[in-house]
Amino acid sequence: MGAIPGNIETDQQPPMTLPLRHFVVGLGFLLGGTLVGIGIVVNAIPGLGTLAHVHLLLAGWICITIMGAMTQFVPVWSGATLHSRRLASAQLTLVVVGLVGFVTGLVLNSLVWLVPFGGLMLAGFWTFVYNIGRTLLSLDSYDVTERHFLLSLGFFAVLTVLGFLLALDFTRPVFATIGVNRPNVVAMHATFAVFGAILTTVYGALYQLGTMFTQTELHGIDEYLRPIEEVGHPLGVVLLATGRLLETVLVARVGAVLVLAAALAFSAILGRKLYEMQVAWTPMHTRYAIVVPGLASWALLTVPAWLPSPTAPDHLFGATGAVHLLVLGAIGFVVFGTLYHIIPFIIWVHRYSDLLGLEDVPMIDDLYDDRIAKADATMLVIGTLVLVAADWFELPSILQIIGGVLVSLGILVFTANMLFVIRDHSPHTLSRILLGSLDPRRESTTPGDQPVKE
Repeated sequence: MGAIPGNIETDQQPPMTLPLRHFVVGLGFLLGGTLVGIGIVVNAIPGLGTLAHVHLLLAGWICITIMGAMTQFVPVWSGATLHSRRLASAQLTLVVVGLVGFVTGLVLNSLVWLVPFGGLMLAGFWTFVYNIGRTLLSLDSYDVTERHFLLSLGFFAVLTVLGFLLALDFTRPVFATIGVNRPNVVAMHATFAVFGAILTTVYGALYQLGTMFTQTELHGIDEYLRPIEEVGHPLGVVLLATGRLLETVLVARVGAVLVLAAALAFSAILGRKLYEMQVAWTPMHTRYAIVVPGLASWALLTVPAWLPSPTAPDHLFGATGAVHLLVLGAIGFVVFGTLYHIIPFIIWVHRYSDLLGLEDVPMIDDLYDDRIAKADATMLVIGTLVLVAADWFELPSILQIIGGVLVSLGILVFTANMLFVIRDHSPHTLSRILLGSLDPRRESTTPGDQPVKE
């Protein structure tokens, strides 16, 4: 079973409740986004429901999970001290309050509320960018993961400003006064969000996780594939976004080619690491194995769509019908797989690591239920395949509903497994993790959560 690798600095990690709070809140937004998605299919969500659904999943689930993961693992991987724990806590509060109000405004069609709540989200994401940026800038040099994270922070900074301006433009003509087409700004914002901030973070994290948890190294053809992704992907994102903003097809096409080439190169690297793996298979590896064909298939299917028309609105996230391959098959399964290690890892370190050699303690992968993990993987894989097939072949809507239900059930089962880990093994209650010092039933502080002067 999994244990803690020897090349990370667990003494540098922040208090246990800080990243866990991000992950639990992110799971809450995942469930909320799933319910809204089902409501859209059955025409039960009013207002701008689709926009609310997208923000709940991308800004709520994936981005908040990224915030928690960077807060936990930048200090652990880099051996640096987190710049500010208070800012790390404040960033979550600002984003959560802002996102809840923003989504409510979208569903109720009360667009005037998008500006103040969008401003809170902007402040929260910029607090995250500043805090992690200051932490990374304290290092003398950067490895491939840290370079990706710095780029991702830059994308976060730009996309959130664009998002706030788009919210403001709902009630005040921001873009019309300067002669900019709003749909083009939407395309740039979405490109920076999905391919810039999110996919750049995914690639960077998997360079570390993919080698660490397969006990392998980059070698041979990996050394030729890595520059294709590391240089080509961020450059491609910038060119694709710029081409979409300016409606310059040639620039967008060059960017699209670079983004697609990077996706194929990275899927090959990750596939090789899993093939060469030297350790026992875990639910994390299973989900990463799904990412390889998911990412590669998305790229191959998107080639004939992006090459002729990379600026077309229907091709915003790739070929029509391939969106679920990217969001669920690639990005989603990375998050599912990573959380199957991160949440048990954090709890294991704080609860059991000091007991090693003194008494029998479980390993990290013993903290969750393997049967539940297999059940959620089965439902998520089948549900994703059904959704992809229904989209690609324009099958009857009943199949979309079936796929959505299977994915929803998989998400519920996955969330339950993670919450069981917290309930059964965490030294803190769920309310303590969510509320921190505001928890009325707050228990005694553990050594890992001692307050720190900043």
